[in-house]
Amino acid sequence: MTREDCMHLVKERRPEKELDESGGLGPMHESDEGEKVDESNAMFFREVPLLAEESQITKDHACDGKKVGSTASISPQELVVQKDKDKNRMEWKLCRRDRIELGRMLQEAVSSHDWELAQSLILTGDTQTLNDLLCITLDSIWFLMTHEEQNSITVLIKKVVCNGANDFTRAILRTTFLASCVFVCQNKMMNWTDTVGVMAQRLRERLQECHGDKVLNAEASAKVQKFTEWAIKCIGFHSRYQENRRKRNHVTVVEVQLQLSAFKTFLELAGDHLTGKDFTEAFDAACFPLTLFSSSFDSGWASGISALAVQGLLGMLVEGGANNVNQCFLEASRFGSTELVRILLQIAQRNSLDIDVDLALVFASHYYKIGTMECLVDEGNAVDFLGPLVRASERGCMQVVKWFVNRGCGDMELCLALTAATSSSQVGVSAYLLPHIPQHVLAALSIEILKAAGERSKGSLDGVAFLLRNDFLCDPAATYAVADSIARSNDEAAAPELRAFLAEHWSEAAFAEGLRLGHDHFVNFMRIRRRGCSPICFTDLPAPLVTTIAYMQLYRECMDASGKLLSQKLRGQLVEAVHRVDGRQVDNNIQAKEQLLGILEHHLPHFLLC
Repeated sequence: MTREDCMHLVKERRPEKELDESGGLGPMHESDEGEKVDESNAMFFREVPLLAEESQITKDHACDGKKVGSTASISPQELVVQKDKDKNRMEWKLCRRDRIELGRMLQEAVSSHDWELAQSLILTGDTQTLNDLLCITLDSIWFLMTHEEQNSITVLIKKVVCNGANDFTRAILRTTFLASCVFVCQNKMMNWTDTVGVMAQRLRERLQECHGDKVLNAEASAKVQKFTEWAIKCIGFHSRYQENRRKRNHVTVVEVQLQLSAFKTFLELAGDHLTGKDFTEAFDAACFPLTLFSSSFDSGWASGISALAVQGLLGMLVEGGANNVNQCFLEASRFGSTELVRILLQIAQRNSLDIDVDLALVFASHYYKIGTMECLVDEGNAVDFLGPLVRASERGCMQVVKWFVNRGCGDMELCLALTAATSSSQVGVSAYLLPHIPQHVLAALSIEILKAAGERSKGSLDGVAFLLRNDFLCDPAATYAVADSIARSNDEAAAPELRAFLAEHWSEAAFAEGLRLGHDHFVNFMRIRRRGCSPICFTDLPAPLVTTIAYMQLYRECMDASGKLLSQKLRGQLVEAVHRVDGRQVDNNIQAKEQLLGILEHHLPHFLLC
């Protein structure tokens, strides 16, 4: 079939209306000259303008039969004819609609194994069209099933390159993204629509954490979602053709090896035209779908053939010069893509690469990715629990805190976590941590814990009050003594707000103030009773009711104060009240809340206590 015949066929099949690029399987264009995008979106949407000077690939790059390989070598006669056609190609250019239709025709020819038609279509394209055809042909390698298909696709790729295709960067970025989608979709749990929705939601979450321009973030989100829809549609298209040829329901190891071998051939063909930056961006493109929507698929995909394929793909990109393994590793940890984290750990070990497993543990714990945390500790040997434990305690992440404690934390790590929880008034976490810290450690560090918590608190000392009320030293006298010591100290390390709070409520001076207030209350009450200033005739009331009128408010205030201990100020008032109603001197050293309240309750009507 000649070029004129192919062009006539293209024009016959071209629709009258403008084609929507999102509806096809070919590359997406906004104009004949290619879409210009910012660097942040280059991973998926790079379109290189037509470069007439580079329309012909140099002989040492692609068309040397010895370098390309015997399975797809081009004869000298073809090279002569091709050179003549390359000269003419610089003088003409396909319109956008013809270019899209030609891509669709090539896609159908490749899928139906009409290799003669596919090779004929290549002869009709200008440079930009050939770059489109290179992408389409390269994408097809991830659906190979036999050696014959591999050989035919390899010949086709080499022929496209020899005819002038030169945008290897765009081809590798696009195909690595698609390859990852193909590998994980072999173990799909969600339908295609849900998968695209999950991808979009995860991307929005990712962009919300970026402080860049909101308009650019929205554009990036829309473009990535559009590209994901294209990838899913491409997989569905090829899957329909494979259903009639596949005798089994799963991909075999041989098929994966064929696909990876074809990709390696492409890398050899591209040679020095792919830079380290290209491999780095391709690595990011391959990890991107695995990071953002790995939860859409079976969690066991990383232990089967899909894992073998992903490892092979990422391994070749690392060998080519990708240097962002650690960056992708941290991203996968942040999104909880445990399967990808496990694969990247193996790749890093195999290639002696440095990755920060401890920082990855921080990311995983921050976003409650328990499964990823287990992988990082068990398989990545992460050992630094202090940072993520303290942050989890400060934020009140009980699930994460429990996980770290159950995995084993040192006494100092637990004390620092308790300090963080106390400073942030995360009383639930503080209550959980207290029993796990030995008493002798708490006693030795009690003053430092309270001082540090007070210094780091953001206007609220509820956490400090919680420790004191719950007798965190398991010794009332010691707990009160620690609070009084800080209240009376002139240590600049203790925040003024903390010292003032303890002096007002938890110091010995506060206890004396409570006794004084209790005494004044009793004197005022007796004056009212004796002088008859109240319309109630106290002398006619039973003693329990008189006691109720005088001290029910104090009783309720003490009952509402949670914990084992009362503040010194409140305890002073209660001690004075017990002394007055019981008619005997009460030991001021009685510190147990229950004991003092028990004496007062004995003088109150029982029906009011129910």
